[in-house]
Amino acid sequence: MPKIIDLSTPHENGASESFPPEITYKDHKDGASRLGKLADIPPEEFPDGMGLATERIVLTSHSGTHVDSPYHFGPTSEGKKARTIDEVPLDWCYGPGVVLDFRHLPPGSNISAEQVQEALAKIDHTLSPGEIVLIETGTDKYWMTEEYLPRQCGLSREATAWILDHGIRCIGIDAWGLDRPVKEMVKAHKAGEPNALWPSHFYGREKEYLQIEKLANLDKLPPTGFTVSAFPVKISHASAGWCRAVAIFND
Repeated sequence: MPKIIDLSTPHENGASESFPPEITYKDHKDGASRLGKLADIPPEEFPDGMGLATERIVLTSHSGTHVDSPYHFGPTSEGKKARTIDEVPLDWCYGPGVVLDFRHLPPGSNISAEQVQEALAKIDHTLSPGEIVLIETGTDKYWMTEEYLPRQCGLSREATAWILDHGIRCIGIDAWGLDRPVKEMVKAHKAGEPNALWPSHFYGREKEYLQIEKLANLDKLPPTGFTVSAFPVKISHASAGWCRAVAIFND
């Protein structure tokens, strides 16, 4: 049997996100009342007076671990209509994984193309088309704290372009987004730095690719030798879809 490592963060109330989900829980007693109204049956006629538990969730398509489609980055990509999450090729969401470790970089750092090359040299690996590159920052260890959003480092435009030039169609990160924290991007923008605002995201208007955001547990993975599965939920015409991302080891 293959070994599976969960790479996902949960949907939960109070999540350390800019737009956290709101979850209302209905227990089995509530379920008896709800199903009783649906079937015109008194609640006490259900076994033990209990029905079925349910939850009502209000969230965005970018809540929790999710996959960003090219349409998220802009209306067009590579000169044609950008694909929404229900249109992306599923083989982009499944393939050999590569973990690049940037935990040594200070929060807010802009990962350069040279630093990506150094990380690859450290694990003696050359990128190949179809691989899924995972950026490890260690930010997932601060999930559900105030440090989560400002803690990460992020990919520069140049680093993103360099990775995609190797035939990569999907890049993931164990943080809120693939770019630097918002305050760092705004600070650089006001200082006159070109392409400072969401550079990795907006590069998706030039090169079609996917991002997996809010991953976790990348420290449990070897640099290579595993498969990533991150199939997004099929939401019609949407910019993203939630996923249960996992790493699979075939012995």
